[in-house]
Amino acid sequence: MATRSAFEVMSAKLPAESLKTVTIFVAGDVMTGRGVDQVLPHPCEPQIYEAHATSARDYVKLAEQANGPIERPIAFSEVWGDALAELDRRTPDARIINLETAVTQCADAEPKGINYKMSPENADVITAAGIDCCVLANNHVLDWGRSGLLETLATLADAGVTYAGAGQDAKSAEAPAILTIPGNARLLVFAFACPSAGAPPSWAAGPHKPGINLITRRLSAETAGAVSRGIHPVAKPRDLVLVSIHWGNNWGYEIPQEQMDFAHQLVEVGRVDIVFGHSSHHPKGIEVYRGKLILYGCGDFLDDYEGITGYEAFRDDLVLMYFPTMRTADGTLISLEMVPLQIRNMCLHRASRSDAEWLASILNREGKTLQTSVKLGLDGILRLEWQ
Repeated sequence: MATRSAFEVMSAKLPAESLKTVTIFVAGDVMTGRGVDQVLPHPCEPQIYEAHATSARDYVKLAEQANGPIERPIAFSEVWGDALAELDRRTPDARIINLETAVTQCADAEPKGINYKMSPENADVITAAGIDCCVLANNHVLDWGRSGLLETLATLADAGVTYAGAGQDAKSAEAPAILTIPGNARLLVFAFACPSAGAPPSWAAGPHKPGINLITRRLSAETAGAVSRGIHPVAKPRDLVLVSIHWGNNWGYEIPQEQMDFAHQLVEVGRVDIVFGHSSHHPKGIEVYRGKLILYGCGDFLDDYEGITGYEAFRDDLVLMYFPTMRTADGTLISLEMVPLQIRNMCLHRASRSDAEWLASILNREGKTLQTSVKLGLDGILRLEWQ
């Protein structure tokens, strides 16, 4: 006898309006600057100012040493590789990434040691994947100063891509991106960065100063209340709310208690439906709290780290596409499917079965205390289960 899922049983008792759902695509750090920019059709001048590298092309050489020659230039769509077919198949209602690079030709680097930039002429790499919204509250978008940030904002606007988390002043940096989704509804995307992820306090936007939406106070109930007070006047009853937070260390699976408490408070007080966390270079544990999805660390999605040694145990070459489906009426999570991919030759390829199993084991290990687990289907898709 065929069995029905809990959602199917519940759905049979609910009015049709309550059954409408929305599916979105989110991905962690998209770092199309530096080495990735160099393999695209219109790269910036390659000069960088790092302790161990003076040219962005050095990262291309490392990738080639690890995985073989890269035939250049790589087409904009080719960078997304197998991710494009998945996006075309699923046609999510919104596509959101953390764009962790400046899009600029500015030559004045911030004195911070590592600086990412991508040529504005390569901005089609973003539109090639149909990205609707780039969150910019992170620790690289001002790598080439405020002039570089302003050029980034202008380039995205010219490309028809909305953004959140940065702006010409504090008011615009705090404002959400507003995306139209099916069912005559909206998805509001608010974006924040924390100093714990390496965002300098001086990058905070001011009344007349371009910058990012930076949380300068510690993560506390008071800070969550302040964030919530910025959400409530904007969010209408039928709106879904996503909060993007760039926080924490690049490496390691630990979720600080203050991050967990803060995420819970956003759900409780801020009517937030998805907490979209990033900064870690690898996926971290996932939680469903009061029916709402919390991604504590999505990991990188596109970067130029091939061939860099020292953190091989974290397998940062393995990345995930996240496809949460929520009930439109109240943002309750219905399902989360994740597609495992591998970065190779600065393009995305479908992960092998063994690599997908490795990711599943990590998410299951880290999900134990969060009461979540994943199952790997015969189709290679990871599906979240929760209590």
